[in-house]
Amino acid sequence: MSGPVVIGAGATGVATAGQLADRGERVRLITRRGSGPDHPGIERVALDAGRTDELAEALAGATTVFNAAMTAYQTWPETMPPLFASILAATERAGADYVMLGNHYGYQQTTEPVTERTPMTPHTRKGRVRAELWRQAENAHNEGRLRVTELRAGQYLGPGAVSAFTLLVADRVLDGELALVHGNPDAAHSFSFTRDVAAALVAVGGDDRSWGRAWHAPVITTTVRRAATELAELHGAPEPRLEPLTERDLALLSLTDPLWREFAEMGYMSERPFIVDDGDIRNTFGLKPSTLREALAS
Repeated sequence: MSGPVVIGAGATGVATAGQLADRGERVRLITRRGSGPDHPGIERVALDAGRTDELAEALAGATTVFNAAMTAYQTWPETMPPLFASILAATERAGADYVMLGNHYGYQQTTEPVTERTPMTPHTRKGRVRAELWRQAENAHNEGRLRVTELRAGQYLGPGAVSAFTLLVADRVLDGELALVHGNPDAAHSFSFTRDVAAALVAVGGDDRSWGRAWHAPVITTTVRRAATELAELHGAPEPRLEPLTERDLALLSLTDPLWREFAEMGYMSERPFIVDDGDIRNTFGLKPSTLREALAS
């Protein structure tokens, strides 16, 4: 079957497959368990994307491959490189274009707004993983093996999103309970709405101007406190009560789930302002972010 293929059924992968199908595309959605939405335009395929030969067969006829795959957060250094190498190799064999979904971890630590030209010299393990995944894909593009682009998104808001805000804050605010915030609740931060990211993936995957470089998805820059207050107002909940998550809190959470141990090294992105410049994608493709209220209302 010719057409686009989406790998990964997280919130953004599902939204991307849905937007492609809604505009009349026949979409293959590949996940380990064959999960995904029930949509007449989406064919769900159960396949481990780390099996390169099988994946290459499944990608036969694909025009564009959208890699929205994700492994367990605490296993990134071990599990992301082989998975992404398999997807890149299988896409090359299929002769398809390749769109990666990335994030902002790969940039050097800075107090300035982050642009696509900010150096990729991260100081964290997960940042080094992200930077290397892009370098490998960029090298494949520069060698003429296939066309590649990457879309980089921030902390997620929206249906099915998994982020520090959705895990720690949203439910507590809606229940009128104290919410422990990872970092400074009053520091400016650039968030990404899952549906905006999906729209940006579709846009860069269908435009010849996108190839050979990375793009920032449209962002909503606000604070955790403002987002929590807006969420409470939307749902008639009490005014949010927020307190920073302490090292002790994080240690206790880590006893229940190793995911929480991974939050410490990324604290620099939430303890002080972390602002992303999305001017390139706005000016090139005319994309703009949804409002904070729209993202939270969804």
